[in-house]
Amino acid sequence: MKLQEIIRDIAALKIVGTIDKEVKGINIDSRLVEEGHVFVAIRGTQTDGHAFIRKAIEKGATAVVCEEIPDDKTDDITYIQVADTEDIAGEIVTRFYGDPTGKIDLVGVTGTNGKTTVATLLYNLFRQLGYKVGLLSTVCNCIDGQTVPTDHTTPDPVTLNRLLEKMAEEGCKYVFMEVSSHAIAQKRIGGLKFAGGIFTNITRDHLDYHRTFENYLKAKKAFFDGLPSTAFALTNKDDKNGMVMVQNTKAKVYTYSVRGMGDFKGKVLEEGFDGMLLDFNRTEVDVRFIGRFNASNLLAVYGTACILGKKTEEVLLQLSTLHPVAGRMEPLYSRKGYIALVDYAHTPDALTNVLATIRDVLHGKGNVITVIGAGGNRDHGKRPMMAKEAVKQSDKVIITSDNPRSEDPQAIIDDMRAGLTSKEMHKVISIVDRKEAIRTACMLAQSGDVVLVAGKGHENYQEIAGVKHHFDDKEVLKEIFANE
Repeated sequence: MKLQEIIRDIAALKIVGTIDKEVKGINIDSRLVEEGHVFVAIRGTQTDGHAFIRKAIEKGATAVVCEEIPDDKTDDITYIQVADTEDIAGEIVTRFYGDPTGKIDLVGVTGTNGKTTVATLLYNLFRQLGYKVGLLSTVCNCIDGQTVPTDHTTPDPVTLNRLLEKMAEEGCKYVFMEVSSHAIAQKRIGGLKFAGGIFTNITRDHLDYHRTFENYLKAKKAFFDGLPSTAFALTNKDDKNGMVMVQNTKAKVYTYSVRGMGDFKGKVLEEGFDGMLLDFNRTEVDVRFIGRFNASNLLAVYGTACILGKKTEEVLLQLSTLHPVAGRMEPLYSRKGYIALVDYAHTPDALTNVLATIRDVLHGKGNVITVIGAGGNRDHGKRPMMAKEAVKQSDKVIITSDNPRSEDPQAIIDDMRAGLTSKEMHKVISIVDRKEAIRTACMLAQSGDVVLVAGKGHENYQEIAGVKHHFDDKEVLKEIFANE
């Protein structure tokens, strides 16, 4: 594609050099630049792409999009100066990849909790309905059954558009995508056309990046503000900010609720550790999921399928066959008669929901032993809140390491313990080694009890001192069960 076509309609402040040249690729990472590529210099949170312009040119870049044209310009290189490179990166990348979202129905899912579950279940549901489908999620990226590795909840614009182009080429009719607050704030989804958006909920998270809850909320809301009039916006009416999210959207608004009225109304009729009996819009359906928050997630999936024109009877039939997403309230059964649940809950609200679900199902007939930690180099403020919530709804709490990253694991544990009273501390054991913490929880458990191992869910690694080591909560539990 010609450079002049890629930058068409871009508000360039200045252009130095010819735009009549062929472009073979676009990159925002100088390390990935090859001959004939365009390098877009973005001012990131950690590094400034402008510092790598020279390196990108040495690797073969023939054009540079930047906010400041360097003084040491190179002959034969085209420099395109714009006010905000982050603003236009998505747009030019989308154009280079042939506008893939113009060929598919892209549905975005955003919120603090439930994004992965809703997006993955929609992917599985629509495949079972006979469609070719794509998935972009925290757990994995999939192109109709083919798994593609992922590093971020929402990839950078180049990776994202490359994946979407591949999905369109493979004949995907629908793509379901988690849309993180970081991706919205950093405009990674710029240039994409969404057929719809789903809001799950919003609670405290990522304040290490957004600084305030208001900024976090605004980032989520910006996604719905940007939806076109041809799209739909499905929002959780049970969340106090559910209607705030869609108050300025041009999209057609639908609501869902498991507590009150909504376009899609759900109710839990029966629940156990093997599943629930639900009522969706006056029709009953048995599902293999645990927890009222999952009833809400499933209702969002049901509502989305109905909005996209699928028959309600067929949707409900397929919902009854779906399995929980890896690491989301995933049960493992001990020969000693207790249940271990592995869950990704890593925010106070998610932990509250998971523990409340366990309590509801137990009906006071068993103890709850919770293994919990907090990630390093992330929101410090939620650490004591996590510990407080765990102690409030558990009979025993073992505070341990999650992904300490570059922080001292003991210091993170100390931050968590700081939120507890001396009385609450009687329920708490601190064990830095996560494997030993899980083993201790299992040793304490008796028949009829539940061991909740929270925080990592599907993750198969633990990041310590900046190095990722293989670690899988489920593998650890299975090993313990085998030796009981």
